[in-house]
Amino acid sequence: MSHGLILLILILPIVPTFWGIIDVAYREFPSIKTKALWGVFVVLVPCIGGIVYLLVGRRQGKKIKK
Repeated sequence: MSHGLILLILILPIVPTFWGIIDVAYREFPSIKTKALWGVFVVLVPCIGGIVYLLVGRRQGKKIKK
């Protein structure tokens, strides 16, 4: 295996987690408790938490308008 492929395999599961953390931070949720629960879930259950948030939790929040 090439080093690039190994690096991709190691980095790929981290992407949904970071995407979820950033998305939770930049969205408005019905309550601060909901936002905190999603944030904790994404951080404590890496990869799977990020994927579940992006599929389910993202719909609960609204994009913050600048």
